[in-house]
Amino acid sequence: MINGKHWTALFSHTGSEIIKISSRLKRSPDVIITNKAPTSGDINKDLTEVVYTPNRPSVTDYRNLFQPDTVVTLHGWMRIIPPEICEEYEIYNLHPGLITKYPELKGADPQKRAAETDPEYSHIGCVVHRVTPGVDEGPVIAESSTHNVYSGEKQISCRLHEMATELWLDLFNQK
Repeated sequence: MINGKHWTALFSHTGSEIIKISSRLKRSPDVIITNKAPTSGDINKDLTEVVYTPNRPSVTDYRNLFQPDTVVTLHGWMRIIPPEICEEYEIYNLHPGLITKYPELKGADPQKRAAETDPEYSHIGCVVHRVTPGVDEGPVIAESSTHNVYSGEKQISCRLHEMATELWLDLFNQK
Protein backbone atom coordinates (compact mmCIF):
# COMPACT_ATOMS: atom_id res chain seq x y z
CA MET A 1 0.00 0.00 0.00
CA ILE A 2 2.81 2.45 0.79
CA ASN A 3 5.61 0.96 -1.28
CA GLY A 4 7.57 3.79 -2.87
CA LYS A 5 5.16 6.44 -1.62
CA HIS A 6 5.38 9.12 1.01
CA TRP A 7 3.53 8.06 4.19
CA THR A 8 1.69 10.57 6.37
CA ALA A 9 -0.09 9.38 9.53
CA LEU A 10 -2.64 11.42 11.49
CA PHE A 11 -3.87 11.03 15.07
CA SER A 12 -5.92 12.95 17.62
CA HIS A 13 -5.47 10.76 20.72
CA THR A 14 -2.21 9.02 21.71
CA GLY A 15 -0.44 7.93 18.56
CA SER A 16 0.32 4.57 20.21
CA GLU A 17 -0.98 2.64 17.20
CA ILE A 18 1.46 4.49 14.92
CA ILE A 19 4.35 3.69 17.26
CA LYS A 20 3.46 -0.01 17.38
CA ILE A 21 3.03 -0.25 13.60
CA SER A 22 6.27 1.64 12.93
CA SER A 23 8.22 -0.60 15.28
CA ARG A 24 6.94 -3.76 13.64
CA LEU A 25 7.36 -2.41 10.09
CA LYS A 26 10.81 -1.01 10.86
CA ARG A 27 9.61 2.10 9.04
CA SER A 28 8.15 5.27 10.46
CA PRO A 29 5.78 7.60 8.67
CA ASP A 30 7.55 10.38 6.83
CA VAL A 31 5.35 12.82 8.72
CA ILE A 32 3.00 12.45 11.67
CA ILE A 33 0.29 15.08 11.98
CA THR A 34 -1.70 15.66 15.13
CA ASN A 35 -4.16 18.20 16.42
CA LYS A 36 -3.33 17.19 20.00
CA ALA A 37 -1.37 19.76 21.98
CA PRO A 38 2.26 18.67 22.57
CA THR A 39 2.97 16.89 25.87
CA SER A 40 6.01 15.21 27.38
CA GLY A 41 4.60 11.78 26.43
CA ASP A 42 4.39 12.54 22.71
CA ILE A 43 5.78 10.45 19.91
CA ASN A 44 9.57 10.45 19.74
CA LYS A 45 10.38 13.27 17.35
CA ASP A 46 13.69 11.59 16.52
CA LEU A 47 11.78 8.88 14.66
CA THR A 48 9.93 11.17 12.30
CA GLU A 49 8.74 14.71 11.76
CA VAL A 50 5.76 15.58 13.97
CA VAL A 51 3.58 18.47 12.85
CA TYR A 52 0.98 20.08 15.09
CA THR A 53 -2.03 21.40 13.25
CA PRO A 54 -5.02 23.50 14.27
CA ASN A 55 -7.76 21.61 16.07
CA ARG A 56 -9.92 21.78 12.94
CA PRO A 57 -7.64 21.97 9.89
CA SER A 58 -8.92 23.77 6.80
CA VAL A 59 -8.68 22.57 3.21
CA THR A 60 -5.63 24.82 2.83
CA ASP A 61 -4.05 23.32 5.97
CA TYR A 62 -4.45 19.79 4.59
CA ARG A 63 -3.03 20.78 1.20
CA ASN A 64 -0.02 22.36 2.90
CA LEU A 65 0.52 19.27 5.04
CA PHE A 66 0.18 16.52 2.40
CA GLN A 67 2.67 15.92 -0.37
CA PRO A 68 1.21 15.09 -3.82
CA ASP A 69 2.33 11.43 -3.92
CA THR A 70 1.41 10.38 -0.40
CA VAL A 71 -0.58 7.69 1.31
CA VAL A 72 -2.40 9.11 4.32
CA THR A 73 -3.45 6.85 7.19
CA LEU A 74 -5.79 7.84 10.00
CA HIS A 75 -5.17 6.42 13.49
CA GLY A 76 -7.87 7.86 15.69
CA TRP A 77 -8.03 11.11 13.72
CA MET A 78 -11.23 12.59 15.08
CA ARG A 79 -11.89 15.14 12.35
CA ILE A 80 -13.93 14.97 9.17
CA ILE A 81 -11.66 15.29 6.14
CA PRO A 82 -13.07 17.86 3.66
CA PRO A 83 -14.53 16.31 0.48
CA GLU A 84 -12.00 17.97 -1.84
CA ILE A 85 -9.12 16.50 0.18
CA CYS A 86 -10.73 13.03 0.10
CA GLU A 87 -10.83 13.26 -3.68
CA GLU A 88 -7.27 14.61 -4.09
CA TYR A 89 -5.37 12.15 -1.86
CA GLU A 90 -5.14 8.43 -1.15
CA ILE A 91 -6.47 8.28 2.43
CA TYR A 92 -7.28 5.22 4.54
CA ASN A 93 -8.97 4.94 7.92
CA LEU A 94 -9.10 2.07 10.34
CA HIS A 95 -12.49 1.91 12.02
CA PRO A 96 -12.79 -0.17 15.22
CA GLY A 97 -16.28 -1.37 14.42
CA LEU A 98 -17.34 -4.24 12.19
CA ILE A 99 -19.40 -2.02 9.91
CA THR A 100 -19.58 -4.65 7.17
CA LYS A 101 -21.80 -6.72 9.49
CA TYR A 102 -23.17 -3.93 11.71
CA PRO A 103 -23.53 -0.69 9.69
CA GLU A 104 -24.99 1.02 12.74
CA LEU A 105 -21.47 1.04 14.26
CA LYS A 106 -20.33 3.78 11.87
CA GLY A 107 -19.17 6.94 13.62
CA ALA A 108 -17.55 7.59 16.98
CA ASP A 109 -16.95 5.04 19.74
CA PRO A 110 -18.25 1.83 18.11
CA GLN A 111 -16.48 -0.31 20.71
CA LYS A 112 -18.39 1.49 23.48
CA ARG A 113 -21.68 1.05 21.66
CA ALA A 114 -20.95 -2.65 21.01
CA ALA A 115 -20.19 -3.20 24.70
CA GLU A 116 -23.27 -1.35 25.96
CA THR A 117 -25.85 -2.67 23.49
CA ASP A 118 -28.18 -5.44 24.52
CA PRO A 119 -28.24 -7.97 23.01
CA GLU A 120 -24.48 -8.06 22.59
CA TYR A 121 -22.96 -8.12 19.14
CA SER A 122 -21.89 -11.69 18.32
CA HIS A 123 -18.73 -10.47 16.53
CA ILE A 124 -16.32 -7.58 16.92
CA GLY A 125 -13.81 -6.36 14.41
CA CYS A 126 -12.08 -3.62 12.49
CA VAL A 127 -12.18 -2.46 8.91
CA VAL A 128 -9.82 -0.37 6.84
CA HIS A 129 -11.67 1.72 4.31
CA ARG A 130 -10.87 4.33 1.76
CA VAL A 131 -11.80 7.77 3.11
CA THR A 132 -14.63 9.49 1.25
CA PRO A 133 -16.72 12.52 2.23
CA GLY A 134 -19.27 10.43 4.20
CA VAL A 135 -18.33 9.26 7.70
CA ASP A 136 -17.07 5.66 7.48
CA GLU A 137 -18.76 5.34 4.06
CA GLY A 138 -15.75 4.60 1.83
CA PRO A 139 -15.11 1.21 0.22
CA VAL A 140 -13.80 -1.36 2.71
CA ILE A 141 -10.47 -2.75 1.55
CA ALA A 142 -9.76 -5.11 4.47
CA GLU A 143 -11.42 -6.39 7.61
CA SER A 144 -10.70 -8.58 10.59
CA SER A 145 -13.24 -10.03 13.00
CA THR A 146 -13.64 -12.52 15.81
CA HIS A 147 -16.38 -13.87 18.03
CA ASN A 148 -17.23 -11.45 20.79
CA VAL A 149 -16.21 -13.34 23.92
CA TYR A 150 -15.11 -10.17 25.70
CA SER A 151 -16.63 -8.56 28.77
CA GLY A 152 -17.01 -4.80 28.64
CA GLU A 153 -15.58 -1.90 26.70
CA LYS A 154 -12.02 -2.17 28.03
CA GLN A 155 -11.58 -5.80 26.94
CA ILE A 156 -13.22 -5.13 23.57
CA SER A 157 -11.03 -2.05 23.00
CA CYS A 158 -7.83 -3.96 23.85
CA ARG A 159 -8.71 -6.76 21.43
CA LEU A 160 -9.68 -4.30 18.69
CA HIS A 161 -6.38 -2.45 19.14
CA GLU A 162 -4.47 -5.72 18.62
CA MET A 163 -6.57 -6.52 15.57
CA ALA A 164 -6.06 -3.01 14.17
CA THR A 165 -2.28 -3.30 14.39
CA GLU A 166 -2.28 -6.64 12.58
CA LEU A 167 -4.66 -5.36 9.91
CA TRP A 168 -2.45 -2.33 9.19
CA LEU A 169 0.67 -4.53 9.08
CA ASP A 170 -0.96 -6.90 6.60
CA LEU A 171 -1.92 -3.99 4.37
CA PHE A 172 1.45 -2.27 4.55
CA ASN A 173 3.28 -5.50 3.76
CA GLN A 174 1.24 -6.24 0.63
CA LYS A 175 3.35 -5.98 -2.49
